Amino acid sequence: MTRLTGRALRVTVFVGETDLWHHKPLYTQIVARAREAGLAGASVFRGIEGFGASSLIHTQRLLSLSEDLPVAVVIVDTEEKIRAFLPRLDDMVDEGLVILDDCEVIRHVGRDRTA
Repeated sequence: MTRLTGRALRVTVFVGETDLWHHKPLYTQIVARAREAGLAGASVFRGIEGFGASSLIHTQRLLSLSEDLPVAVVIVDTEEKIRAFLPRLDDMVDEGLVILDDCEVIRHVGRDRTA
């Protein structure tokens, strides 16, 4: 189990819910690749409304249901590991936004699998 504390980088990838990579949802593939790379963790958040570079608003409001809601994939790890992972993201993300933030990890603890 990877434990992380102190200074870190957070990469956030904003894509559409229907974006695909090799015929599978892009967000699930990003998480899978992050796990394969041994990164500390990744989470996917589904947005309820948003717009990107195209300025087209995607929303879940009843009168204008969108089938392509915004999705954010957030990955946190050391700067070295995140920067090594960026070329993989570059290969996968054709449309969207990828941002990096400095952050500080206060607590990163997993479940005890021996219990």
